[in-house]
Amino acid sequence: MKEQHSSIKRQRHVRLALTYLLLIFMVVVIVYPLLWTIGASFNSGNSLISTSLIPENPMTGHYSRLFANEGTLLYGKWYINSLKISFFTMLLSLVSVSMTAYAFSRFRFTGRKNGLILFLLLQMIPQFSALIAIFVLAQMLGLINSHWLLILIYVGGQIPMNTYLLKGYFDSIPRDLDESAKIDGASNTRIFLQIILPLSRPMLAVVAMNGFTGPLGDFALSSVLLRNPEYYTLPIGLYKLVTDKMGASYTTFAAGAILISIPIALVFLALQKHFVSGLTAGGTKG
Repeated sequence: MKEQHSSIKRQRHVRLALTYLLLIFMVVVIVYPLLWTIGASFNSGNSLISTSLIPENPMTGHYSRLFANEGTLLYGKWYINSLKISFFTMLLSLVSVSMTAYAFSRFRFTGRKNGLILFLLLQMIPQFSALIAIFVLAQMLGLINSHWLLILIYVGGQIPMNTYLLKGYFDSIPRDLDESAKIDGASNTRIFLQIILPLSRPMLAVVAMNGFTGPLGDFALSSVLLRNPEYYTLPIGLYKLVTDKMGASYTTFAAGAILISIPIALVFLALQKHFVSGLTAGGTKG
């Protein structure tokens, strides 16, 4: 009996050690490229060959160059463009997805099942498969270099997947709350705004995070619609920075890439408490 107990104890220690090793490995895989990018952004020169993780003579010249508006390098303009597109995509995604998910969760109407199946199918089709159609449509409408067309395309791409996520969360909210509110004279709109949405803040935070980070990392769609350097977003501008045959600068690219992460980190920190409350609520529910 004692030997069996010690054997179980050893197995637990082995599993715990393997778990820690896996976590350490994942941290190294995630953190090491980030540290290397930070180091490269403070190294002198333009090439990555001579860079090191810890710069011998750290400099901030690459960060200064980003905002110096040298030639076609309009980093500050691209930064504002990206934040504008991401913010309005997040805002419109929250509005459209929450209303769509509420309709599918609480109402029964003709075509509801087919609509859910259509959303499921749309999730399987990547947005860039429609690049040619989007480009032709933008040309016909005269909306090349239009940020608002890009925002509407991003919002449309956010709806299918996020509607499924939010609908599932709405379904977990007891319908008794709706019925009690209706007895007190509340309309569907009031129930949606004052009961359903406040209870769904954790999942709304997920939708907001998806809507904000998606445009910041997109290159395919934005590069098709945005042709003038003044309208570029950060992914297009930084790509042009390293593909310029006459003045490619990978260290300046690294500095620009680091600055992209700042708004993402701020949005995550702002929404973090809702993520945590969502996890704890899910763990104690029932």
